[in-house]
Amino acid sequence: MNSKEYPKIGIRPIIDGRLGGVRESLEEITMNMAKNVADLFSSELRYPNGDPVNCVIADSCIGGVKEATNCAKKFKKENVGVSLSVTPCWAYGTETMDFDPHLPKAIWGLNSTQRPGAVYLAATLAAHNQKGLPAFSIYGKDVQDMEDQSISEDVKEKLLQFARSGMAVALMKGKSYLAIGSVSMGIVGSAIDPDFFQEYLGMRNEYVDSTEVFRRIEKDIYDPEEFQKALEWTKKHCKEGEDYNEEGKQRSREEKDEDWEFVVKMTLIIRDLMDGNPKLKEMGHGEEAFGHDALVSGFQGQRQWTDFLPNGDFSEAILNSSFDWNGIRAPYMVATENDSLNGISMLFNYLLTNTAQIFADVRTYWSADAVKEVTGWKPEGDAKNGFIHLINSGSATLDGSGKMTKKGESVLKPFWEIEEQDVKACLKATTWYPANRGYFRGGGFSSKFLTEGGMAVTMCRINLVKGIGPVLQIAEGWTIDLPEEVNSSLDDRTDKTWPTTWFVPRLTEAEAFRDVYSVMYNWGSNHGAISYGHIGKDLITMASMLRIPVNMHNVEAEKVFRPSAWNAFGMDNEGSDFRACAAYGPLYQ
Repeated sequence: MNSKEYPKIGIRPIIDGRLGGVRESLEEITMNMAKNVADLFSSELRYPNGDPVNCVIADSCIGGVKEATNCAKKFKKENVGVSLSVTPCWAYGTETMDFDPHLPKAIWGLNSTQRPGAVYLAATLAAHNQKGLPAFSIYGKDVQDMEDQSISEDVKEKLLQFARSGMAVALMKGKSYLAIGSVSMGIVGSAIDPDFFQEYLGMRNEYVDSTEVFRRIEKDIYDPEEFQKALEWTKKHCKEGEDYNEEGKQRSREEKDEDWEFVVKMTLIIRDLMDGNPKLKEMGHGEEAFGHDALVSGFQGQRQWTDFLPNGDFSEAILNSSFDWNGIRAPYMVATENDSLNGISMLFNYLLTNTAQIFADVRTYWSADAVKEVTGWKPEGDAKNGFIHLINSGSATLDGSGKMTKKGESVLKPFWEIEEQDVKACLKATTWYPANRGYFRGGGFSSKFLTEGGMAVTMCRINLVKGIGPVLQIAEGWTIDLPEEVNSSLDDRTDKTWPTTWFVPRLTEAEAFRDVYSVMYNWGSNHGAISYGHIGKDLITMASMLRIPVNMHNVEAEKVFRPSAWNAFGMDNEGSDFRACAAYGPLYQ
């Protein structure tokens, strides 16, 4: 997408409207405050295509209702998705505030004694709270001279946390979740809840039967030139592993070669279903060329598809990665088993980081005693309190191998930072094993890699709870390495043809994080979305914008940033989050 089509951040410079000396003395300082924030956002934040985030500043400082409404008109015309008001002084709260109920909004009131920016901040937040338009409060810890145009580090951190989370909210609005197929094996997350998408995320739902993929394969509705290019790349870079199926269930060499062709075509088709493809129009398939404008999708796969056709592991893994036969590119978000709630969890993480996401089963809690009993090795270091085995049937992003590096450390990168050597390392670390035909009777291939240890990661999950609605779970932690023989012993007990990530959450005094077992015990579903980096604070901020309460997290209290109105719902932070979200209701209701 062209960066001009993405939503923008709107900045509203708020000023004391009294002419005759007061306003005139503040014009330059106030407008420069807005310009400095715009420079900060454009230098620090990127759209999913890698371009700097665009900011729109009101045409004039806002000292009264007429300038406020002029600004609102400009913001609507310019596709503003996030609203920030900045001021070094007093102004007239209800006359200058942003009344758009769907824009995430914040106010930065300068902590300066020369003019009462803090007074405007407090008065206008009170107006926002009374009118049911929650806003975030940004106020520096230290007094700052009004002429000092720098942005203190604590203010900068809150500005970026607000803007990053607000842009994630704005980028989802109006886009689609595409369900390819229906409910997989009774997984409730793949029973799409359109009210959740519409009311909380501002997204639409699109549906196609899995047979549409099969139809396009049978009718050759894909780019034949790209298919040949993709097949050659796959044969060259995707090494096939040993067939571990018992002899009577192994597919012949000819059948495996046909499977490779089939799964490559599937990959092209799922992408075309999401994005569209103008090449299809040239081929006479005008309707298919449009796609579904899907920011995220899910593929049902099991079982109706996989009982007689090759599985979706290759397609999901390649699409979820930051590269393919066309080179380095932005990753797609494709949920295994059409688990829309984990797909949205992946999307949350992606929009906050611009990095590919690991889709995994939250499969097994291994206590230190259980590991010692099975392997003879007593866990130590980061593994001493036990760990969680994250593993799924080969659909996780290849970026998740951790083979990309930065300053010698394993990382996941936004696609514009990825180098060819990173791609080669991820492909080299991945083996494609013939699918386990006990699970996948129709064949196909599953990726296998072992995630490098030592990476900071965050696992999250959206769940729907009767009587509450959506709730978000967050667990920050780290990937870990195990001794090779221990890894093999534990990994082989599940399926050695699937990618493995060993995960240790950060433990706290919170009930759900008192030990590793408690994290596993309190996790709300069988799947989790795993992102590079500790991004729990941004997830919490974004969730409050959407009015989704967080029922489980291990983020430090000082990093939790929610609208000021949340303080009026009680002194226990997590309880007030639930009460505030219930009182305000979903963002787009």
